Amino acid sequence: MRDCDFLVIGSGLAGLMSALHLSGHGRVVVLSKKSPDLSSSSWAQGGIASVVAPNDSIEKHVRDTLAAGAGLCDEQAVRDVVTDGPSVISDLEQRGVQFARRNGGPDYDLGREGGHSERRVLHAGDVTGGELVRVLLARVAEEPNVTLLTDHMALDIVTTGWLNASGPNRCLGAYVLDTQKGKIDAVRARHTLLATGGAGKVYLYTSNPDVATGDGVAMAWRAGLPVRNLEFVQFHPTCLFHPEARSFLVSEAVRGEGGVLVNEAGESFTEQHDARGSLAPRDIVARAIDHEIKTRGNPCVYLDITSRSEAFLRERFPTIYEKCFEYGFDMARQPIPVVPAAHYFCGGVEAGVDGVTAMPGLYACGEVACTGVHGANRLASNSLLEALVCARRTVEAMLARDDPAQDDRIDIPPWQLGDAVPSDEAVVLEHNWDEVRRCMWDYVGIVRTDKRLDRALRRINNLRREIRHYYHSYLVTADVLELRNIADVAELVVRSAARRHESRGLHYTLDYPVASAEPRDTRIQDRPGGPLETA
Repeated sequence: MRDCDFLVIGSGLAGLMSALHLSGHGRVVVLSKKSPDLSSSSWAQGGIASVVAPNDSIEKHVRDTLAAGAGLCDEQAVRDVVTDGPSVISDLEQRGVQFARRNGGPDYDLGREGGHSERRVLHAGDVTGGELVRVLLARVAEEPNVTLLTDHMALDIVTTGWLNASGPNRCLGAYVLDTQKGKIDAVRARHTLLATGGAGKVYLYTSNPDVATGDGVAMAWRAGLPVRNLEFVQFHPTCLFHPEARSFLVSEAVRGEGGVLVNEAGESFTEQHDARGSLAPRDIVARAIDHEIKTRGNPCVYLDITSRSEAFLRERFPTIYEKCFEYGFDMARQPIPVVPAAHYFCGGVEAGVDGVTAMPGLYACGEVACTGVHGANRLASNSLLEALVCARRTVEAMLARDDPAQDDRIDIPPWQLGDAVPSDEAVVLEHNWDEVRRCMWDYVGIVRTDKRLDRALRRINNLRREIRHYYHSYLVTADVLELRNIADVAELVVRSAARRHESRGLHYTLDYPVASAEPRDTRIQDRPGGPLETA
């Protein structure tokens, strides 16, 4: 059993920044399922939305965020995050991040993305997330109090309720799998942070890296915590359509610089759905593309930015330009084929902007958390902003509740292998992986119906029974854990969607095409304080 003061599960932007803020206050262990450069944060292209321009204002940014959120944002949470934006930008720069400047001068080269009324997206070329993660990893390496464990995956959080210990239920830490050695140990901590990111791999097509399997949401739900608004899955409108580039995102910033979505005939079509055209919020653009593909019978649509010079595109979007060229598309001379793909979960573990959850000792920050900032649809480039602001506020909440003198050091027992044996049925695992993701893509995608959701729920329930049997019969591997998690999250998404009898934001259903007069959250809490093994 490993002891620490603070356990951070996840090594994306929220996890790394939290670890840095905690480093002066005790021993910090950060779990990275694989390499930290494989997080969704490190893949983020567009940038960070923040009010830094003289013609912009906090009120404008708040208004744009609330409009995109379609009535479900927590306005105070939005104000907290937007207001803290300039200070976290300053903090990043002090740590070594260099944002692009206009013509090498003092002014930021700000981008504009869908739903924003002003240019307010700071970027580092088109690899902003990767640059942020690179700088923060370098800072983490300099901190003697921070231990970064790569190739370590949390199985489940450990609670006093699960151990039948006396007193109120609280989090004690987590069981952790060393994925290289196959060894399971316990990590005990006074405070545990879920910063595990999203769940794009629940869907067959996603812009997310392979690690985005909804681990934090699944672990929290199995431990009895409430999850909220999981039906709101953002599909990014423009992923490159190519058989070998299933996960390559073409940033919304391309449309912000003049890119226009057109059909196979070269006709712009998004204006038929919203006056803002290609710069409408993502839910509207994704549905417009879905409609165009289905009505015309084409496999994709096209993003045309040939109005811009090759020199401009190579300078502003060097990674995107080279990647498209690698797959045979010269974006300076021809429209590039794109399709929507699962991108971001607006719902998650119910938590405040300060990361506080319903369970003492457990916090949630970043995409894994539902703070109310994004409502029914996330405004572009608000995700990195939320991760940074909430990381700082979460650490403040941890420290305000931290009292080492009251730590009773309850032992976490060793992991019990039981009668588990090595698996000789890898084909079953692979089949179930594919079936969960394909079922979600076919029935719980951009456009939904009650019939599709009912069909999906029955199939997912059957798969979860098979996976549960597999989990208890064979030795634990990362593949088994991830499959278990995506199946759990898939069921929660379907159940959440079935409860929402309206169309709002990212949730669009043909059976209830109109938004209800009273916005409400969807909340699921099945086993408050219950044992994990009933999950």
